[in-house]
Amino acid sequence: MGFTTGDLPAVDPETFADRPLFERIRILSTHWLEYGFGTPKMVHAIYVVKLLVLYVCGGLFVATATSGLGPFWQVASYWTEPIVYEKLIIWTVLLETLGFAGSWGPLAGHFKPMTGGVLHWGRPDTIRLPPWPERVPFTGGDRRSIVDVALYLAIIATTVVALVAPSVSRGQIVLVRPTILLVLIGLLVVMGLRDKIVFLAARSEQYVPAMVFFATLGYVDLIVALKLLIVAVWVGAGISKFGRHFTRVVVPMVSNTPWMPKALKRRNVRSFPDDLRPSHAASLLAHVGGSTVEILLPLLLLFSMNRTVTLVAVVGMVIFHLFILSTFPLAVPLEWNALFAFATVFLFWGHPAWQGFAVADFSSPVVLVAIVGGLLFFPVLGNLRPDLVSFLPSMRQYAGNWASAMWAFAPGAEAKLDRITRAAGNTVDQVAATYPRPVAEMLLTMPIAWRSMHSQGPALLSMFVKHLGDDIHRYSLREAEFGCNTVVGFNFGDGHFHDEQLIEAIQKRCRFEPGEFLVAWVESQPIHKDHQEYKVIDAALGVVERGTYLVADAVAELPWMPDGPIPLNVTWTRSPLATAAVVAERESVGVHQ
Repeated sequence: MGFTTGDLPAVDPETFADRPLFERIRILSTHWLEYGFGTPKMVHAIYVVKLLVLYVCGGLFVATATSGLGPFWQVASYWTEPIVYEKLIIWTVLLETLGFAGSWGPLAGHFKPMTGGVLHWGRPDTIRLPPWPERVPFTGGDRRSIVDVALYLAIIATTVVALVAPSVSRGQIVLVRPTILLVLIGLLVVMGLRDKIVFLAARSEQYVPAMVFFATLGYVDLIVALKLLIVAVWVGAGISKFGRHFTRVVVPMVSNTPWMPKALKRRNVRSFPDDLRPSHAASLLAHVGGSTVEILLPLLLLFSMNRTVTLVAVVGMVIFHLFILSTFPLAVPLEWNALFAFATVFLFWGHPAWQGFAVADFSSPVVLVAIVGGLLFFPVLGNLRPDLVSFLPSMRQYAGNWASAMWAFAPGAEAKLDRITRAAGNTVDQVAATYPRPVAEMLLTMPIAWRSMHSQGPALLSMFVKHLGDDIHRYSLREAEFGCNTVVGFNFGDGHFHDEQLIEAIQKRCRFEPGEFLVAWVESQPIHKDHQEYKVIDAALGVVERGTYLVADAVAELPWMPDGPIPLNVTWTRSPLATAAVVAERESVGVHQ
């Protein structure tokens, strides 16, 4: 792999698409194990420069220059100041909301342009997805109006004001004026009711609670509450890594690491290239380097009164986040990991428990219990009822247990997506602007191979085998996250972004015929069950099948499923009579062409 040239599979792109689907998946998953996405190192360099220059240097400059501190390169003079951490959070919210942080660039499926973000959410007539359109007044519909664009721009403007406005004294510390933060919180909540995508893209599930604490609590209570927040994120993610999913995440995630030797990547599978299921080494990395570290070290940080123990735990969590950052995971949440590395040092070494910042030092037990209850509510609910809560508020980052989907288009049908008002064209067309069309098609099969290495991949492919039969080889299969990118401007690994609500919005605009656009969709596994629920969606007909499958069956499969599809337990299917009625109804209202 060169700096400007990628590492493509050693096949003929012109004839690659003629091979059977599962042979293509075998070739590409084997290639992924050694090379990841195979992107040129220039791409990784761009991400590093963006992180260091725009986020780190830019954020520290803004935080210090607007707070009477600095210069920003003299970190020792200000790293314990709460306003610096506060403004770094606000700076992160600004970049996330603009689309310049997580889910940016080629590793997130954004090629030309490299962001959805402001290009999508600042444009009228694009698709928006309200979470409860039938329950919350004035949120119905799926079209972004001028009002929605104004609301989005108001969030951007208020974030900028929060960064540059004069600060105010709050007892022993100086912070951003609480009124500005409360206005920003209110705007984000209203936006969340109008469009869940923008709300979650801003990572509101983590940054809104932090802003509430900054706006309402005194110095000691503030630090303790922020410690509880970050520990809730860590421990929630650590607990969610228990089970069978995360081990299958580790293999493709570390395989995309540009600095890791191939020999080390191969050790994560049982027998390269014949058996790409996780090895004992991958299991150790997942459940010791992942789950154990993410639960044990945060709890030590929260309760330790010993300097040595605290220092070891601080260093451990900083290394933990820097390692994740160095793997360049496909959603590329690099800024988030950098912020958490800084927060670890700021909160637990800059404000240690033995200097009066322990949980026991919180001023009001009642408020403390309320904060803990609030921080635990969505993680508990999301693990018990994942259908009700995005995996982001559920604190299941990187867990591998998330709602997922694949899209399947009949020949020529994918072009109908161009009828949608959006910031970018189909992903394959974006890639084809740089590579020949056969190479672009091969590269867009790479995410299918990547998904097949995760626990959901065999289940999603099994649904298509069941519904398409031999036709599966002539359909164009797309990773739903990449498709979601082009339609709503963002993805972050959550299938709730592209469930039947989005498919219905797409169908209104594109008018697919039955069988032209199929979706295989799977919900996350509840923590107390051994199976996952799935559904198959025909864009023209709606949900046509529901069922379940055992997680154990899915994780036991190789990516290319040499033994055939896994067992699916069908619990409901649309009858031919009901299907005919749907078609007739759509034709009667002019939805069908």
